[in-house]
Amino acid sequence: MTERTQAATIAVQPLGDAPAVTLAADELCRYLNRMLPPGERAVRATGDLPADARVLRLGTFEALDQAGAPHAPWPAVADVRMDDAVAIAVEGGAGYVGGSNPRSVLLGAYRLLREQGCAWVRPGPAGERLASCAIAGLGAEVSEAASYRHRAICIEGAVSYDNVASIIDWAPKVGMNGYFTQFRESYIFFERWCAHRNNPLKAAEPFSVERAREYMNGIVSEVTRRGLLYHPVGHGWTCDPLGMAGLGWDAEAPTLSPETTSLLAEVNGVRGLWHGVPLNTNLCYSNPAVREMVVDSMVEYLAEHPEVDLLHFWLADGSNNQCECPACRDTRPADYYVMMLNALDRALAARGIDTRIVFLVYVDLLWPPERERIANPERFVLMFAPITRSYRETFATAADASQPLPPYERNRLTFPSDPSQNVAFLRAWQETFGGDSFDFDYHLWRGHYMDPGHLDIARVLGEDIGSLAEIGLNGYVSCQVQRAFFPSGLPMHTMAARLWDRDADLGALEAHVMREAYGADAPEAVAYLRAVTEAFRELEPLLGGIGDRAALPPLERLTAALEGACAPIARNLQHEDSCVAQSWLYLDHHRRLLGALAAVLEARARGDERAAADAWERAEQHIQANEDALQPVFDVWGYLETMRRRLGYSGPQR
Repeated sequence: MTERTQAATIAVQPLGDAPAVTLAADELCRYLNRMLPPGERAVRATGDLPADARVLRLGTFEALDQAGAPHAPWPAVADVRMDDAVAIAVEGGAGYVGGSNPRSVLLGAYRLLREQGCAWVRPGPAGERLASCAIAGLGAEVSEAASYRHRAICIEGAVSYDNVASIIDWAPKVGMNGYFTQFRESYIFFERWCAHRNNPLKAAEPFSVERAREYMNGIVSEVTRRGLLYHPVGHGWTCDPLGMAGLGWDAEAPTLSPETTSLLAEVNGVRGLWHGVPLNTNLCYSNPAVREMVVDSMVEYLAEHPEVDLLHFWLADGSNNQCECPACRDTRPADYYVMMLNALDRALAARGIDTRIVFLVYVDLLWPPERERIANPERFVLMFAPITRSYRETFATAADASQPLPPYERNRLTFPSDPSQNVAFLRAWQETFGGDSFDFDYHLWRGHYMDPGHLDIARVLGEDIGSLAEIGLNGYVSCQVQRAFFPSGLPMHTMAARLWDRDADLGALEAHVMREAYGADAPEAVAYLRAVTEAFRELEPLLGGIGDRAALPPLERLTAALEGACAPIARNLQHEDSCVAQSWLYLDHHRRLLGALAAVLEARARGDERAAADAWERAEQHIQANEDALQPVFDVWGYLETMRRRLGYSGPQR
């Protein structure tokens, strides 16, 4: 190797054969070769290298130690398998990228690229903004551990396979470390897309459980080759073991044998499917055979799926649907739940399976057990899921929640909206369980549609994540539509950044994210989005059908913001950076969509519900006609489903 070649080449050397480390080397070479000037390149190191070659080593801290790489003390982690830390020492293209585990090495590779000025504004190649650099200028010094252990995205909404593969690819680029596929096959989420529910302009495509399983195989491969923590299932353990597939929330009419019916929860004197939905049907948990059947099903699943890192064991979805039979009614569901958790731990230990189990604090299970206690906390992770909470306030106001819980009244429960009330339930559970835990929350499931500028929801999400440590939680799994980048990805980037560094400055983060998305004219985009967010705070009551002419002034401000955005949008649609141009194109679509929604709200403000309904029909048609352009960043099914409920309208369903 000549001196000239050495100066023009980075030899990227992965240490070990872990798939995530190999991928880290491949990704660094791929991106660097698009960033370096002509005559310079990055190659995978092979064979012996000269002592003076520019070598960039990638490996775990342990592998770097074994290779004799000189280094400062590695950032500490509590659990090498679960916790992420990165250490980067690169100068002039030579040095190392280290991580606490193979996944962290991949995170470190992307972090090195971000330190050079690269950004992944949105999932997919069209969302990339790459910086130019020469080998002599390639460098970074980083030594950090993530603030939180759990930093994952959960599938929701309506998705194609490519949508899911894209968000999995994007997640580690911004520091996320896990992915959750709900239910055994995630069938319902793919079926919604293939059936084109909520869009009659598209013909339904055939879809099957077998095809969903093929998708799942591909998704698991994408997750595991990145070393991401893999979470599956959740709901379904109360129906799948009985031969009723937990595919989604659609009502069914299966013929049940008397034997099967006898295992279901008795509610209002009747045993049967809860509103016809197997996934929402609880069981008669006082029956030892029921508990054993559920536990055996999970043990067999894990024996067949060694790739699972955290298996979610939840009871049925829905609420106020617990068994009222004489044997069940005097014991809280949480007590029976803990009985099954302990039995599951014993059964897994007997099989030599060390997979961690996630249990759910949610609706009826917000009330903790009265008598039972988890025997082996190291096996389990508490998942706090405050689905009924408001996203107007944050956990920052609830860190000292100490209010008493309302009494547990079987199947007559109401659930809190105030974050501090929700945290009071968490505190009660924490008195019985001191192990690992995280927040499973829904900011980007439907809540972000109530803030079309995304500035309020990004702030609430950022403040919530910053406060998780104060309420005793070690991370966040986002139950969300997979395409939440319309009009911008600010909430997604806020989530990722604050999960890595809980003290990241929200104002600086907003400015950075918007600059990457919109370029030099980002302040004009932010001004538009801020005006939209502020106007919608006052307009949201109109979604419920309240006729109030006092809403006309904020409607006028919204209309002015829509008109004011026209000039900067037109100026940037042909931006030399295609990623920036695409951001402004999405903003133009956003402006048009909000204009259609403003017509609905203005009619309601004037008390003309017929005109409002006509305007909404036009808005739906606009959204449906533009789905192909919007679908990489916007879940049309999720938006229409949410807005119809809020507006009180029905729409086409398949």
